[in-house]
Amino acid sequence: MRKIKSLIAATWLAAGAMAGAQAAPIVVGQVGPMSGLDAAQGRAYAVGMQLVFDRANKAGGVNGHTFSLVRKDDGGRPEDTVSATRQMLAQDKPLVLAGYFGSRNVADLVKSGLLEKDRIALVGYRTAEIRPETPLLYSVRASLRDEINKLTEHLATIGITRLGLLYEEGPGAAALLAASDEAVRRAKATLLAKAAYPAGTANTAAAVQTFLKTPPQAILMVASGAAAAAFIEDYRASGGAAQLFAHSGADIEQMSKRLAEEQMQGVAIAQVTPSPYKISSRLAKEFSDTAAAQKLEVPVSYAMMEGFIAGKVIVEAVRRQGARPTREGVVATLDAMETYDLGGYVVGFRPGMRSGSRFVELSIISGSGKIRQ
Repeated sequence: MRKIKSLIAATWLAAGAMAGAQAAPIVVGQVGPMSGLDAAQGRAYAVGMQLVFDRANKAGGVNGHTFSLVRKDDGGRPEDTVSATRQMLAQDKPLVLAGYFGSRNVADLVKSGLLEKDRIALVGYRTAEIRPETPLLYSVRASLRDEINKLTEHLATIGITRLGLLYEEGPGAAALLAASDEAVRRAKATLLAKAAYPAGTANTAAAVQTFLKTPPQAILMVASGAAAAAFIEDYRASGGAAQLFAHSGADIEQMSKRLAEEQMQGVAIAQVTPSPYKISSRLAKEFSDTAAAQKLEVPVSYAMMEGFIAGKVIVEAVRRQGARPTREGVVATLDAMETYDLGGYVVGFRPGMRSGSRFVELSIISGSGKIRQ
């Protein structure tokens, strides 16, 4: 009898240990700008992911697993992105990475070999460049090429064909310029002037002078929110009259904090997620309901919606693996996730195609400073 009791106790202990191992939190690692020029976006992206993870955890987890988001601040500095990621991989053992920001930051991370060495996926990132398809990088948004095509097509339909391009200096500039030239030719338009600003800064004074000397009808701004805001402020104050069109990374919320309503009036911004401010789809309603039930550390924004989408993709990748998710399993699952409908927003990946969406729409700022589609 004593042996039987000991056997039963050992069985229960083993079962408890297995359950405990199964219930161990899945760590999602984010290294991003929690301070610096893009801090509002970096933190909002994190909150968006956390909303999804909290909701999953409250429902009992996924296949017995709960989620824990670990954040590290790189201040927007590429060298800190790499060092903080290396530290996180060693200490926190994340299953997947998410929510990275910056063209050089992501490029340097890829170049470091850390992703390949650890066979870990990066799901959801923001850059202002046209990146080649790279293994282990999964974007949950439309590509910058899709945004530029959308902007130039829209301008062509309203008869605006003399364009300017503001962009960030860096290794990705050549691909951006090539894609812009191609999109402009397709729209039967002309790029009258191109002006760059130093990477990682908001120093656009020289660019303003370029467009004042050679005035286009419209300027495409492939710039961060801080740089776009600085450009608009200086350009409008100097008498610049071109219509202004920004890519999604410009962050409409960040610009509206810095600029007056009259400076923002008429600015159009490409958006690569559904609006977080209106119920236009099942995804938008889920986001709105989830955010409304929480005390948020930053205001609702497009960056938060994008983080919400990245979080849902990560949770789905874990769910599809069953009881024993692995880093390799995340990669294989994502590569097979061809059409995942989040509720009116479809994400799809396959080998050789890791830009997960083609969704692009335009937001235009009204005279009262309100967003309208």
